[in-house]
Amino acid sequence: MNRILGIDPGLRTTGFGVVEAVGGKLTYLASGTISTTALATGDLPGRIRVLFEGVQEVIQRYQPTAAAVEIVFVNTNPQSSLLLGQARGACLCALVAHPLEVSEYTALQMKKAVVGHGKAQKIQVQEMVKRLLNLPALPGPDAADALGIAITHAHVGQAMAQLNKATTLQRATSGMYKGGRSR
Repeated sequence: MNRILGIDPGLRTTGFGVVEAVGGKLTYLASGTISTTALATGDLPGRIRVLFEGVQEVIQRYQPTAAAVEIVFVNTNPQSSLLLGQARGACLCALVAHPLEVSEYTALQMKKAVVGHGKAQKIQVQEMVKRLLNLPALPGPDAADALGIAITHAHVGQAMAQLNKATTLQRATSGMYKGGRSR
């Protein structure tokens, strides 16, 4: 049995989803959002605290054995990317503080795993998550993405772990200075 917490990070709204994987069978346990919209837009430390504490509360309540987080790409607005990265960092800190093994997947990987193609629309992800987990209604978009990340990990996480054990990934050294640093 593997209880997986999926996280779709966002500064205003972070989605979470918890599924249980037993063999190839997935069972829905919970999903929702952690919202920081009640705080002032300029209160970044307050928003980061809400996200950190919110993820910790979800961990304490559902006791996941693994976690998966969406990898965030750079937006056209560098300031938005920086803020989103800080929100993602708060979520990651909450996960590793427990300590949970954390895997990361791109939105493209999640959409391919859940819908079958990487250019799927939000509504398609919501519909497939509903079908895969036998939900009575569509989950919200942020919760659906988080559940999709958890589903992705349930499907490919074990294979990725076996691949990592079988091969050692090494850092490229071609662009590094001899001795480790320049003078």
